[in-house]
This record gives sequence, C-alpha cells and structure tokens, in this order.
Amino acid sequence: MKPSLLIFELWGLGDLVIATPFLRAACEKYSVTLIARPYAQDLHNRLWPEVEIVPFVAPWTAFQGKYRLWNWPWAELYRLRKKLSARRFDVGVSARWDPRDHFLLCGVRARKRFGYPRLSSQMFLTDPLTKPPSHHHRYEYWNVLGRALDLEMPDRQSIVMPRLQSRGAVFIHTGAGQSIRVWPLERYRNLVAWLRGKNYRVIVASDSDQREWWVRSGETKVSTPKTVNELLALIDDSTVFIGNDSGPGHLAAFCGVPTLSLFGPQLPEWFSPLHPESVCIEGKPCPFKPCSDYCRFETPRCLWGITEEEIQIAAQMFLDQHMPQTSAPAKPLIVT
Repeated sequence: MKPSLLIFELWGLGDLVIATPFLRAACEKYSVTLIARPYAQDLHNRLWPEVEIVPFVAPWTAFQGKYRLWNWPWAELYRLRKKLSARRFDVGVSARWDPRDHFLLCGVRARKRFGYPRLSSQMFLTDPLTKPPSHHHRYEYWNVLGRALDLEMPDRQSIVMPRLQSRGAVFIHTGAGQSIRVWPLERYRNLVAWLRGKNYRVIVASDSDQREWWVRSGETKVSTPKTVNELLALIDDSTVFIGNDSGPGHLAAFCGVPTLSLFGPQLPEWFSPLHPESVCIEGKPCPFKPCSDYCRFETPRCLWGITEEEIQIAAQMFLDQHMPQTSAPAKPLIVT
C-alpha cells in the first residue's frame, strides 16, 4: 500500500498546471490528495487522473478583502481540518513560502511536513527546505520539493508534452486573472483582423467581463468559457495560443499547444508556460517591476507599451514556425 501524500496548491489555474509534473511523479510513489480550487476537478481526468481532489477556496487567496478575518468561512475551515486530520497523512507538502499553508499542514497532523519557511513558519514544518534562487522559475519550487521526496522530476526543459494533431486554428484568449495583465482589447481586435486577413482561422475567447465589448466590436461568436472543460474544448480545436500571462495560456501549453504570451508586471523567467516551444514577449522596463497584481499607474505601462507592430512581427515568426504557410499576402495592420 502506498503512503499517503497531502498537497496544498490553493491559488490559480496557472499555478495548478505548473504543479502537474510534481503531481504525476508523486503518484508513482504515493496515494495523492490535492487541496485546490474547485476547477481542479475539471483538470483531474485530463492531467492527473490518479489524484484525489478536495475542493477548497482559501479566503486568503482572494484579490480583495483577504484579511477581513470576520468574513472567513471558519466553519468550513474547521470541517476541512477535522476531515483531513482523521486521515493522518504520512506526508504533507506546500510549494509556497506561505505560513498559512504550513499552519494548516500542522493542524491536519501530517506526520512529515515539507515546505519553504517564512516568518518563522518552520515551527510548523518537520522538514523545512531552502528556496530556489529568486530568479528561478516557479516550477523549480516543485522540482526541489520533488527531490526532497525522492521523486523522479524532469528538468523544466525536459518535460514531455503531448503531440496533438493540428486543428489549424489560432486561439486568442484576451482574459487574465487581473486587469493589469490584459493587453488592450482594441489591439487584440486589430490582431484578429490582421490574422484573418492572412486567412488564418481564429478562435476568440474572453473573460465574462470582456464579452460585451467583443460583441459590440462585431465579434458575435466570441467564446466565454465558464468552466475549465469548456476552455479545454477550445484548446483542443487550436494549433497555437496567443494571449496574456494567464491560466488559459499555461493550460494550453501543457495540453501540447505552443503559446505566445504577453507579459507585463510579471517576469517570464518566473512564470513562462512550460511548453518548450512557447514564446514570451516581455513588457517594457519599469522601476517597480515585478509588481504582481498591483500597479502604481493608471494603466500598466509595461504591458501597454508593447505595440501592435511588435506583436504582429512576433506573431508572424511564431506562426511560420508552428503552422503551414497557407495564408494570403499580409494586409496592413489596422490601427484605430
């Protein structure tokens, strides 16, 4: 019988995808339980069918009001702790340097607890780990954790991606977890028109709060996936992905679709999608980068400083590499 392993990854879709190589490697040696946001259940069959999912939305992962303790779901937290404590996991891990994760790992009585201590949280861990250097990719935190558990973890450049049959579509997703990670929609609209002018089939998808803008702009068939499964269906119909630094881009990459990602406040070396043939366009210099999801300016200058012409050139090189050249001569880029 395999020993039991409890894993906390309570944040976004992209974070869950980056954890995938660790989850797969862990299943070789452990019976794995993952505490994650409910959409992890949609990823279950596709990425890690052997993993048991326990859905939970941690109140401290909210973008606003995360420290209004009086609004936290204390009864749900108590039930979760009681449920997990009864199972007495052999090992518990978190790849984040988050004392709240470490406190929970201790509270559920995991026998061995691995993590990266911060603010004296090593008191909750049996096996504190040293963080990778600050310039390393987020995946390296899982890689170090995997080696501590004696798992066979691939280097980031050696992760094997599925090879999918080309569907011939360019998938453009204009959403992101926060607004400062969104390149202007009117520039995306012009990019879509330019691609269609070259006879590429383009699938346009957006977040729900962007849908009305796209419809008003004439994109009446814009998709607004409400679940990860709906997003996966669009990814499966595409050959390449173009979009912001976002969860959909990370998911597309791990489904075998090369991505062209536009980065603003975050750094590509930290969060680039894991596909080895993915391309990142880095935002313009700013003295406050990286600044996560908060910007000191009215608009994210780093991201909005990327011009349409720059993306047109990068997109053409990207498409020449990954899609057959069957397009008509390029039409001029429309700038409005």
